[in-house]
Formats: sequence, C-alpha cells, structure tokens
Amino acid sequence: MNRVQPIQIVDLFAGPGGLGEGFSSYNQGNDFEIIVSAEKDPIARKTLRLRAFYRLLKRHNPGALDDYYDYCNGHSERPWSPRSEAQWIRSGDEAKCITLGSKEGDDELDEILLNKLDRTRPWVLIGGPPCQAYSLVGRSRNRGNTDYRPEDDHRHFLYRDYLRIIQHYRPAIFVMENVKGILSAKVGGKEIFPEILQDLSDPDVALNHPSSGRRYRIYSLVSDESFGADDDVSEVESTNFIIRAEQHGVPQARHRVILLGIAIDAAGQTPKPERLPTFPEISAGSILGKLPRLRSSLSRSTDSPQSWYLELINQLDNLQDAAAGLPKKDPGLEANIRIVRSSFMTGSLNTGALRYPRNAGDGSTQSTDLDHWYKDNKLDVWLNHEARGHMPSDLKRYVFASIFARTHKRSPKGHLDFGLPGLAPEHKNWESGKFSDRFRVQLENYPSTTVTSHISKDGHYFIHYDPFQCRSLTVREAARLQTFPDNYFFEGNRTQQFHQVGNAVPPLLASKIAAVVANVITTGEWSSVWTENHRGEGDAG
Repeated sequence: MNRVQPIQIVDLFAGPGGLGEGFSSYNQGNDFEIIVSAEKDPIARKTLRLRAFYRLLKRHNPGALDDYYDYCNGHSERPWSPRSEAQWIRSGDEAKCITLGSKEGDDELDEILLNKLDRTRPWVLIGGPPCQAYSLVGRSRNRGNTDYRPEDDHRHFLYRDYLRIIQHYRPAIFVMENVKGILSAKVGGKEIFPEILQDLSDPDVALNHPSSGRRYRIYSLVSDESFGADDDVSEVESTNFIIRAEQHGVPQARHRVILLGIAIDAAGQTPKPERLPTFPEISAGSILGKLPRLRSSLSRSTDSPQSWYLELINQLDNLQDAAAGLPKKDPGLEANIRIVRSSFMTGSLNTGALRYPRNAGDGSTQSTDLDHWYKDNKLDVWLNHEARGHMPSDLKRYVFASIFARTHKRSPKGHLDFGLPGLAPEHKNWESGKFSDRFRVQLENYPSTTVTSHISKDGHYFIHYDPFQCRSLTVREAARLQTFPDNYFFEGNRTQQFHQVGNAVPPLLASKIAAVVANVITTGEWSSVWTENHRGEGDAG
C-alpha cells in the first residue's frame, strides 16, 4: 500500500505519553500521528499536552519551536505565543483529560473518535489499562484490606473499556501493555490472562455482540507465540509475551507483558510480525554518568553545602570505625570507605533544580545513536534534575550502600549486609527477610532495576551508585533510564513528576515496537484487503 498520510494512533491510558512518544518519533515522526491521547490524571495530561505541542510545532510550524524552548529554558512562563497559538489549541484537542470507564469519559472519547478518526484507513490503538490490581505490589497491598474482593475491583476490568474501543471501532492493530503480574492475577480463583487473550481475539463474543466475523490474532513480539479465537488457550505459554526491556536497548531491567493484536483479513490471514531486535545491555552508568553531579539536601535540619559535608564526614568516620571493629573483616569495604572519606570535598556540589544549568558535553553516552535519541542542543538547562532531601540516618545508609556496591558489585541485602552499627532502620521485622531490598543501589555497570511509581514515595530503592553524591535518583535520571529524551518536560511537583516517569512505557522501546507495526501495516496484500473490508464502515459495530 502506498501510504501518503501517516498512520493514525489512538492512545488510551496514556500517562505522560511514553508509548505515544515512541510511535510518534519513529522514522523522524513521518509514519504515525496521534489523533487523541486520553489520560485521567490532570498533571500527567499537562505533560502529555506539552509534548503534543512540541510535536505539532515540529511538523506544522517549525519556525515557532523557539516558543517551546523558551518555556523549557525558563525564558517564558507559558509555552506558546501568538505565532504558535494554533498548535497550542490543537494540542489541547489531542491530549485530553478523560476518565475512561465512566459514562462521561466514554461519551467524550466516542465523540472524538467519530469526528476525528478516519476509519477507512488502517489505524492503531495503543495503551495499557491501569495495572495496580494486576501488579504483585498492588495485590499485596490489597490483601491487607479485609474488605477487598478482586472480582469487585474495577481496575481488573478496565481492559474491557479498551476492548470496547476495539470491538466498536476496529483498529487494524492494537498494542496493549501491562505489568508481568497480569500473568498470575486471579479473579474468583480463576486466572485472568487466558480470559483477556480470548476476549481480545474475539471482541464481539466477549462483549455479547452479534458476531461480525472480525477477529484478531494476538502475537508476542519476542517469540513465535500467538493466539487466535479458535486456538486452545490452555496451550499458550503466557511467559512468551513478556518483553525484557534490557534485551532491546533500554538501560533498565523492565519486564512487561505487551500484546500485539492484528486484525484477521477476509481470507483468515494476518502478516506475521517481526520480532523486536535484541541489543547488548546498556549500563545505568553510561546513561547517567555525564549528567551534572548533585548532592542531596539535608532534611529535618538546616541545609547548606558545609553542613551536608560535615554530616557525611561524620557518618563516614563512624562507618570507618565500625568496619575496622568487625569480627569478620571485609578488607575491600574498609579500603573503599577510607578512599571515599579521604576524597570527599566540601562545597563542590549543588542540589539541582527544575531547570539546572547545562554545560557543553553534558549528558553524553557511550553511543552515537543514544546521544541522538537523548540530547538536544537547544536546551540550555537540565529539566527536572533536582535531588531529594534525605535524613542524616538515610545519608549514612546511602553512602554505605553505594560503597558496598562499588566493593562487591551488587547492592547490599537486608540485615546481614547492613550489619554495621547504626545502619538498621527502625522496623520490628527488619531481620525477617521481608526488607532485604529496602535499600537498593542502581549499579553503575549494569542496567537499572525497574523504575516504578514507588520512586515517588522515597528513594530507598533507587540509590545513586556514586557515593560522593550520596542520594537517590532525580526525576531526570529516572526519565533517562526510562529513555525519555532530555527535552521531555514533566509538569507538576517533584512527586508528581516521579509518578509519571515510574508509570510510563520506555519511549525507545515503544519506537522499536512502532517499527514492527509500521512494517505490518505496509505489508501490501494484507493492508489492501483490510482497507477494502473496512471502507465505508462508518459506525458499524
């Protein structure tokens, strides 16, 4: 099929726009165009709108891009001016604050799709229903609620709103993302994932509509696993749908279930999608190492560079004495504590800011391709690069943990590794094993662990590997591990920014999925048959 117009994208449960960013940036933004992105959180929607504005300027009004950069660089209080107002208005029409699953939200989305979506052309639905009920952490929290009944939790069934859109509007392809915990989640003692596969493969039957004959085959992007409505779901190896992001060019061990649904044509066929390409692992240090070095601020006490320095020196002296007095010696740890203690410099680091000065050469990675993906020379500042404040007791744990990781090439675990005096937190069950990863260092020479929304609560799981900075990750560092470009501005306060980043899909991974999708849609015979079968469909369904 000779495609003149870009492929339409509808992005549901969009968050700050990770999936949409990947699709819309693929092939320099020429292949896909977002029709609407829906997100219920108003702050995430602000971020989503700002990014939509940036894309619209690049495509339709590049001469006004300075308006976006003036806002990012802090030269203007608003991102638009009279010369870019049309794109700003249009960005508000694209990025919508909609609560899906509510009558009002569903009605608003339906009106948008009926007015803006050209259903005579192939289009793609992307998104991930909220995952709290599926995730292992979410389920653990729910078990603590004596009144909790999984079958009554609407979050289990928000995928059905996603399904409703598939059934009624018939995308050529859909991409559905969720946490790995969806594979083991149960409702009423029954696993939910096989039901989801069956529903997605035949939306008419799932939603009790007369059969239209339109079905989907659900593909894995990393294996030969697939499922169609006539297959035996018990024979599906569900783990084959897990994508391990660190194997595909993302500097993070993020494991997610991603389903690729392709419409079956009149002959009962679909193109077989390509697998995602694999790449050597990328370390956290290569992505974070050239960002400006920051110190944490002191919380619950007067903060200044000098007071922070004196506090760390005191804590390092205590650690040095404690390590020397251990019955079981750890010579490597002792040596590295001494090295860090003797090398500490006073007053040399800042705590960062929402907009922090940028120097030439900042942010370089070890890869030309990654530099091209992340960096933007039109930025004068680092966006969202501000360190948290930490209590003195946590500073001691953080500096110890980072030195331990430098020594042993792993993050310390639980009470046995945190055996020096003064390191144990005040948890009654500290020695039970439940808190083995209470403090986790992101290792310099390996991909990071999964960046989650928990980073919005505290930084204990996301300790920087550099003991001289002695802090948790900033929003920008977390965003880099998620592969958001440096010119991606997260709106809201710092907690809200962290929450957006933690819930997102890595845009770089999404761009690789977009390549697979684009190839499927441009497969001539299938695409032509699909288009012909859907021409003039109107409001059918």
